This record gives sequence, structure tokens and C-alpha cells, in this order.
Amino acid sequence: MLTAKENETLTRTGGDTPMGQYFRRFWQPIALSRELSERDGPPLRVSVLGEELVAFRDTQGRIGLVDAYCPHRRANLYFGRNEECGIRCVYHGWKFDVNGKAVDLPNVPAGAKMRDEMRIKAYPTQEYGDIVWAYLGPPHTRPEVPWLEFGLVPPAHRYVGKRFNECNWAQTMEGGLDTAHFSFLHMPAPKVPSNDNPDAPADARRLRWMRNDPMPKFSLLEHDVGFVIGGARAGDPQESYWRITQYMLPAHGTGPSTLPGETYFGYTLVPITDTCHWMYTYGWNPERPIGEAERAKLDGGHGIVAAVDEHFIGIRNKRNDYLIDRCEQREKTFTGVRGLAEQDAMIQESQGLIADRTRESLTATDAAVVRFRRTVLTQAEHLANGEEPVAPSRHQHYNTRPGSWMATAGMALEEVMVERFGEPLGRMTRGRMS
Repeated sequence: MLTAKENETLTRTGGDTPMGQYFRRFWQPIALSRELSERDGPPLRVSVLGEELVAFRDTQGRIGLVDAYCPHRRANLYFGRNEECGIRCVYHGWKFDVNGKAVDLPNVPAGAKMRDEMRIKAYPTQEYGDIVWAYLGPPHTRPEVPWLEFGLVPPAHRYVGKRFNECNWAQTMEGGLDTAHFSFLHMPAPKVPSNDNPDAPADARRLRWMRNDPMPKFSLLEHDVGFVIGGARAGDPQESYWRITQYMLPAHGTGPSTLPGETYFGYTLVPITDTCHWMYTYGWNPERPIGEAERAKLDGGHGIVAAVDEHFIGIRNKRNDYLIDRCEQREKTFTGVRGLAEQDAMIQESQGLIADRTRESLTATDAAVVRFRRTVLTQAEHLANGEEPVAPSRHQHYNTRPGSWMATAGMALEEVMVERFGEPLGRMTRGRMS
């Protein structure tokens, strides 16, 4: 449980807030590259951390991210012309390049000081892993983009997407760190018999272990850009079933279920405002390309990837009650809502636009949630006191993996990590590949 003041600090990310300043020390995803695929193509509305911006790809292929409003008469540049290495306001023709410099002011006299000095707010951008990232913080603290592994593999080995979530960013983050809920939220209906066959497919065995043990024992290992969470459940005799999740500052997480050879999944959250955010989702397979059949499955919604429309709004969403089917809830699934990602969205958005954490009753299975809150609150407090965070500068340490593993009962998380990944923090030691 948090105090009202702590909950306010955790959830508010405007430019004048401690958490908002903390987020601005890191690169933030602001669009998929395919949303800005065309040089001199249509601009894109971007809202991030409470700011209204416009993004565009110029004639040379560079991506600009500028204030949404022209400084002349405040017309919105989303309706502007993207032409010849700049975006031009259609009201009076003022034009700005990707750096925010005015390159044409048709109604300003030649030689006027305004022609040399006029600028619009602009933020640096970079493409990484088929996502456009932007840095909204102080120029003197600008780090490199975090080397999340999905961006290090060849393009054919990854899948990227995004979806709109209508709640505060921290609710989705906490849901991703809470592996205990898998014993209920994502289960078949209780009356469906579990499969006790040790030779059953991996998915059937995973469901059985999670259903049979709803109180995983949590272990956490801190590292310099976040921490690793291991949730151990009783598996087959003399074994424990581990689900391992990576949390990386400020808002990167991973899915915990990947077994060797399977595709890994992760996500990055970026606040739009305090009451909604984008969830950028990605899958990657270091060992093989992601084939057409797997991509089609992901396009239709699979795992943490939701089925979305052309605006990246979930097909099953708050407005239509996530297409909940009460008959299916009685007979087939615990929730009656199809899709793991949709089930997560339903629960996280049901907590309200900003959850009231002063009214919670936490248990031992909330250990990772408690650690997450204390971590980011402490980081934001340190920054407010003048201490710059170190995580942004350690971009190469974001190259981590999550996953599942069957281990001998009684093993510690450090031992399981070494057995599963060959490294106690799940960090992959290789440089950039793409």
C-alpha cells in the first residue's frame, strides 16, 4: 500500500513532476517506423508525457519531432505540408526543419532578426528495432538508446507492434511483473480437467503447474538497470517450475513463459497522459527468423500482443466490455475474454484510470510490485534532489532475456539463471547487430 502522496508521485508524468522528469532522462518510443515509412509523407500526431507533438520523415529520411503548434498563430502542424526537408504550416507558410529551425518565413521581411532566431521546440529521434525513439530530456544528459535485445537481432527475427491502454502506465507495469495472476486470470475454466500427462505439450504442462500452485515463491536479483524476478511453483516431483521476468528502468518488461527455442516477448510503456499510455510490444527469436505463420498468429493477437485495429486500439476494449462472453466464462475460460493481452488490459483498466493504491491489501505474492514501486519512487526522489540516474548511461545492460525453466527443487534463483541462460542476470553479452 502506498500513501496518497507516493501514489501521486508514481503516477504523474507531466514535465513539472518528479516522475515526469525521471522518464525524460530515458529515450521513449513515440511511433513504429512503419507509421512514418514515407519520405515527405503524412505527418503523425504524437502525444507523449503530456506533450502534444508532430512527427514527420523528411526528404532525406530523417525523422523530426516538433511542437504540434506553429509559433506564429498556433495552427496545428499535423495539417501541415511535409516538403523539401521541412514541415510547412498551411496557415501562413512558416516552415521548420527536423531540428526545429525556421527555414522559411514568407510573411517576415528579409533581413529581420526573426528569420535567424525563430525556432520551434524539437526533440532528437533515433530508429532502433523498427521503432522511432525520442529523447525529451536535457541535452547534456542524453544517453544512447537502450540496447534491448529485440533491436539487436536481424529484422526478420523480430516482430513489433503497439496498443493503446486506457489507464495509468504503472498499472500495466505492475500487471506485467505479477506472475501470480497467471494461476487465475489466464486459466481455462475450473471445471476443465487439467492434463497430468508428463509427456503433454509444453503449454498444457505450464497451465497445470500454474493452476496447481497459485502461490509462487518469489526471488529478486537487482542489477544496475532494474531487477530480475523469479517466481517458483511446484512442478513435477522433485522439480520447480520457474517463470522469470526482467524489469528495466523506467518502463521495460518481459513475458516470463519462454522456453528454450521459443520466441521471447517484451514491452515498453510510454505515458501519453497520466490516464492513458502506449504499450509497445515486441517478439524476438535470436536463433531463427519469425516465419509467416507465426507473424500471422501475432497479427491476430497472441501472448502479450493484442489484436488491434488500424489505430492500434484493441479489438476487445473498454468500450465493448472486451467482448466478454459469460457462457464461455462458465464453460471454457476463467474470464470469458479471449486473448491473454486482452485479459490483462481488462483487469488493469478495471482498476480505474489511476488506481487508488492507498486502499490495497498486499500479500507476499506482490513482492515484485512492491520492489518496482520503491525502485522508481527512490529514483525519482534522487533526481528531484539533484542526483542524475545512472541507468540511462548503461544502455548496453538492457540486453537481457526472460524465460521459463524446470529446475531441481530447492535451487536458488541465481543458480536457475545460470542453468537457463549461462549468466546470473540473464544478460546477453554481444554488441549491436542491426
